Amino acid sequence: MLNTPYDYSIYHDFIESYLPSGFLKIGAEDPIMRKLELLMEENDQMLIVMDLTQLKIIYTSKRSMDMLGIEPETNDPQKMMSKVHPEDLHRFGLGRSKLLDLEKDLFISQKGAALLSTNVRMQKPDGEYADHLFQCYLFYSPIPHKAIYFVQVNTNIEWFTMPRDAFHYYVGDDVSLFKFPTEALLNLGHHLTCREFEIIELISNGMTSEQIAEQLFVSIHTVNTHRRNIMEKTGKHHISEVTYDLMKQGLL
Repeated sequence: MLNTPYDYSIYHDFIESYLPSGFLKIGAEDPIMRKLELLMEENDQMLIVMDLTQLKIIYTSKRSMDMLGIEPETNDPQKMMSKVHPEDLHRFGLGRSKLLDLEKDLFISQKGAALLSTNVRMQKPDGEYADHLFQCYLFYSPIPHKAIYFVQVNTNIEWFTMPRDAFHYYVGDDVSLFKFPTEALLNLGHHLTCREFEIIELISNGMTSEQIAEQLFVSIHTVNTHRRNIMEKTGKHHISEVTYDLMKQGLL
């Protein structure tokens, strides 16, 4: 486990303190930042603040250097993406697209908040990879200008062993899940294999079992076995329900 689980209310205090300036007046020696940096140091975490409306990173905490080898002042979305494990790039890209969908919905409503969290392997300064929990808290604010702000907490979760063929994933408006990671939180997600996701995606593109078998160079029996496993794992009655839910979550 991590060292000192703490109350994420400090992030809400952080938002309240620095939102009026659009997060442009964050002071390293401010009491709230000194406390927050200490907590993140103890728990192997870092912080990013972004104006999603302008697609601009406003602030990156100094621990980005320790965790990713990225200088805080030079951080941008492309540098973050360059650190993603190649096998996680597709899901990372889908997550970014879903964040933009959430941003659009919140901006149109001009109210509310949302949360997207998932785990992604990120490259460390030594070239090895560590599993990171991305907790992305989005909210609408009319000050200092109308925008959707995005507070992202990255936590190294190498202490947690993810079940085989599983990954943590949550998207929705239950912002109470923006909290210190526990095993219960990390077990929220999907237990579908990469091949099962691939088959679901092909089905969503209108392909039949015969066509999928031909494209993947497997038997129809194998494809249909995967389809049965997908239904059992998801508890759905029809594959169309599975594809709809995954599309809604931004995973297809």
